[in-house]
Amino acid sequence: MTNIKVHSPAPVDLEGDLTSLRGDCARMVPHWAAPERTASRPVSPSLIHGVDVPPSSARMLDAMSDYGD
Repeated sequence: MTNIKVHSPAPVDLEGDLTSLRGDCARMVPHWAAPERTASRPVSPSLIHGVDVPPSSARMLDAMSDYGD
């Protein structure tokens, strides 16, 4: 197993609040690239055929009270 060491310029606050999280995100913004916006086009109803759910996933959801009841 490899021990990966991460060096952070700011101390990590695992018990932080929303303000701390927003500060962390603001520091990361320069490292993120946002994709260019593209105009979405409507999809023809004839192209929408529903959703395929594997039987194992269907059984799992059926067993969950939030979804199966």
